[in-house]
Amino acid sequence: MKILVPTKRVPDTDQKIVASADGLRVETDHIPHVINPFDAIAVEEAVRISERLRDVEVVAVGIGGPEYEQPLRTALAMGAARGIIVQCAKPLDPWNVSRLLKAIVERETPDLVLMGKQAVDDDANQTGQFLAALLDWPQATFASRLEFIGNELRVDRETDHGIETLTLTLPALVTTDLRLNEPRYASMAGIMKARKKPLETIAAGELGVPLEPRVEVIRYRSGDTRRAGERLASLDEFAALIAQAAGIGG
Repeated sequence: MKILVPTKRVPDTDQKIVASADGLRVETDHIPHVINPFDAIAVEEAVRISERLRDVEVVAVGIGGPEYEQPLRTALAMGAARGIIVQCAKPLDPWNVSRLLKAIVERETPDLVLMGKQAVDDDANQTGQFLAALLDWPQATFASRLEFIGNELRVDRETDHGIETLTLTLPALVTTDLRLNEPRYASMAGIMKARKKPLETIAAGELGVPLEPRVEVIRYRSGDTRRAGERLASLDEFAALIAQAAGIGG
């Protein structure tokens, strides 16, 4: 079995992220970049599957410039067998990311694509769905539990109404949610082994996919997270304010 895990390089959201003064970009030069947290969950789950089952190869893939090597080395240190960098200097919207990933899937022929449900930099939550549609594969989004039963995959997925259980035939695509697992930290031994694992570089142009931008970013702005507060003297005063806000009373 082969599991392909697409990953995205994102700014570390534990740091302060602001828009540039001209609103044309996000200031990230001072911020370390990491694997998108939802994708790290996907890497962890793929590695766990490889540890439970026999003959499972985990392949991590990322789209970006040379700086993408570090996040992919992290995925290799976590337990992925090899990595692929699709070199592309342009920022891509989810549609074009999914088209490039489709070419990689056709090249690698995995049994399962396991990826984060969304990236924390844009929160688009679109790439997995686009990719499944382009491949015409069954999909399960927001997975909180995976279980192989014979040649099928049972997935518990989180919805607004509770847990929904789906059974998928392979090949299939699954996007991961927070409750699926807790990603491991790369051990020193894993980091040393990752240096020797194969990391292939492919130019995006070699995949024969003409890019079709569908999203144009007009501007960025920093949100104001400050909240105004007011100290009240009594519960009666608080109740009066609630009544006023609700339009109760005269």
